Amino acid sequence: MAQQTKPLSQPREKDFTGGLTHSISCSYVGSTGERDLDKKIMEIARSIPGVSDHCLLAEMITTAVRTSRGTVDESDFKLMNRALKEMRQSNEMFNPYDKYAKISIYGSARTDPDAPEYLAAKEFAHKMREAGYMAITGAGPGIMAAANEGAGRADSFGLDITLPFEASANEFIKDDPKLFEFSYFFTRKLSFIKECSAAAAFAGGVGTMDEVFEALTLIQTGKTTVYPLVLVDAPGKTYWKSWEKFVRECLYDQGWISESDFALFKVTDNMEEAVKEITDFYRVFHSYRYIGDKLVMRLKSKLSEKNIAELQDKYADIIRSGPITQEGPHEDEVNEPEMAHLPRLVFRHKRRSFGTLRRFIDDVNEMGSQ
Repeated sequence: MAQQTKPLSQPREKDFTGGLTHSISCSYVGSTGERDLDKKIMEIARSIPGVSDHCLLAEMITTAVRTSRGTVDESDFKLMNRALKEMRQSNEMFNPYDKYAKISIYGSARTDPDAPEYLAAKEFAHKMREAGYMAITGAGPGIMAAANEGAGRADSFGLDITLPFEASANEFIKDDPKLFEFSYFFTRKLSFIKECSAAAAFAGGVGTMDEVFEALTLIQTGKTTVYPLVLVDAPGKTYWKSWEKFVRECLYDQGWISESDFALFKVTDNMEEAVKEITDFYRVFHSYRYIGDKLVMRLKSKLSEKNIAELQDKYADIIRSGPITQEGPHEDEVNEPEMAHLPRLVFRHKRRSFGTLRRFIDDVNEMGSQ
């Protein structure tokens, strides 16, 4: 089956730097403890063609040298090497599709093919493919197979994990070049979150809970950008509705999360509503990044001065100081020329209450669509 999705103008990568700009500097390369060796490492880094940041390469080599000479034992040294290698290999697999929107889909490996949850996941993945999204799954059976089946092989990725008791990759992604097998859950979860523009979860066990709470933790703390997370029950089922009740009664009522955190996810058993939750998020909003203490939000169309004034008043609690302004690209965004034409909203963000920032984005989408 030929690929159906088309490249979109979504951001290429998530920001896992805590909001730091992508600058090139040799200030943090560090040292092996030997000046002559440091000089050789920098010379090697500078001599390798095709490297966009030779300072960062020198820092990675220096870190590897210090690790090999440090207090780590052989098993830790192997773990670090394998983790970095898995991250590189995963990036190489995704790189040809970096302009395609993708959705990570989670759920139980134990779901039978005739179960309502399987059928719902299959339908949802198919609808998301029609909306222009490739599917990323854990490559296993159950919900993962349903999502790969619904999206189709050409529009699917599989992030498998080596386990002593699970079957191999499902038939809808097995032997595909977009299938990769991880040794570690943490490198696998990084790829799930880093590569997606949205995520959805169906009913599942401990692994599904882990993936959902991991995504929520990273969004809530600002370690990744805000993106839509939809928790989908099969029609008439109450798995995620019960989960939301637990979150409200055992987390929110105890004061351990904020009311705005409920804006970071949506629970529904309606497939059309689930798809709309994701596609509406990118109606006007495109992406954002931090430059210094400013949040720079790229939009697909400009807002009116009246709209900006309304946002300024309504969301004063997440603005550190000063006004919201509408501007063109910042000089620190020269490494993203494909987004130079987009208008920007710029303001000093307090870097907290990311659920409120999600509501800010929802209002931007509503205002810009009028």
